[in-house]
Amino acid sequence: MDHPLQCRCGTIKGYVSASGLTKRAICYCKDCQAFAHFLGTPDAVLDADGGTDVVATTPGNVRFEQGIESLACMSLSPRGLLRWYARCCSTPIGNTPRDFKTSYVGLVHNCLGSAQALDASFGRPQMKVNTKSAKRPVKSTPLVNLKAIAALMRALIGARLGGRYRMTPFFVPETGVPIVQPRELTEAERERITAAL
Repeated sequence: MDHPLQCRCGTIKGYVSASGLTKRAICYCKDCQAFAHFLGTPDAVLDADGGTDVVATTPGNVRFEQGIESLACMSLSPRGLLRWYARCCSTPIGNTPRDFKTSYVGLVHNCLGSAQALDASFGRPQMKVNTKSAKRPVKSTPLVNLKAIAALMRALIGARLGGRYRMTPFFVPETGVPIVQPRELTEAERERITAAL
């Protein structure tokens, strides 16, 4: 089953395979909060507790059918995750590790439609991660997180050993270089965004 993926203005369109391994989580980390503020749309991305609804999967489950030239990439720090978004309308798309051999992408809910559509394709979020950074007390889900992380790790190891990590729309398969040059925030930009959290 394919679930549609698109940016707010419709320039970028594609899909994510809901039949592949997917895990849905709410992430409360400061970096996800900072990404939402960088895009200028924290109220659209974050819930009332500062959480971001994310569908974790492998990049091989993601396909872009149009508008990939409008995909942009940034990083909050020289070693931070690569955070992908639509240049045309600042819709968050997802985040990936810098090393494409770690076959992971966390897709942000904004590019995947309504909460009802997400529930239908991926089930309701069961994991809550980085809860210490939530704006209010949020109960963590350590056992659920452990099981989900174990399943994702098996998929990542399998992709690494089997070469499936090269199946990614975010990196050039032959070189592992991101398809667009990541923009790294300056220290002043990071400080300005952090002050807004």
